[in-house]
Amino acid sequence: MTEETEQEEAGTDEQPSASTHPKQVMRTDDELKEIQKELMEYKDKYLRVLAESENARKRLQKEKQEMTRYAIENVIAEFLHPLDNLEKALSMAQNMSDDVKNWAFGFQMILSQFKDVLAANGVVAIESVGSHFDPHMHEAVEMVESDVQEPGTVIEESMRGYKMGERTIRAARVKVVKASAKTQQESDNK
Repeated sequence: MTEETEQEEAGTDEQPSASTHPKQVMRTDDELKEIQKELMEYKDKYLRVLAESENARKRLQKEKQEMTRYAIENVIAEFLHPLDNLEKALSMAQNMSDDVKNWAFGFQMILSQFKDVLAANGVVAIESVGSHFDPHMHEAVEMVESDVQEPGTVIEESMRGYKMGERTIRAARVKVVKASAKTQQESDNK
């Protein structure tokens, strides 16, 4: 009698355990090579997906930092115009009464605190007067003819410009020298 018929006659439904009868798998060398090839393909795909996800994480982190930096720059740029107005108002206080001068002194201290905060965040004023016109840092609002100064030189600043790091957050509005008509004709004749 076989083992199954003996179990049926005994009335037990026990199945033979897997450990008593291990299943043997026979693979040919070709099948084994095919499985190894698939394994290498899956491993390659896994490593590629892992690298892509790491690159995506780094890209998202960089984009988040850039968005934060641009948001900070925009907020700071919006504070610059009121600061300019405060500076202009304080410059007029010199000709006023002593009471107004005392008030102006207090406001001057507040203005200094604002400038300290800007400096702590890497915001610096662009020094324009006397420098060569740079369209990345200057906005020309007027051209003035002159034989005394070199064409392209900034001679007056009507509104101060600011940089944060290497990026201009507000261009300076300036008057720029251009060659006079007489100097222009002389250079054309040569």
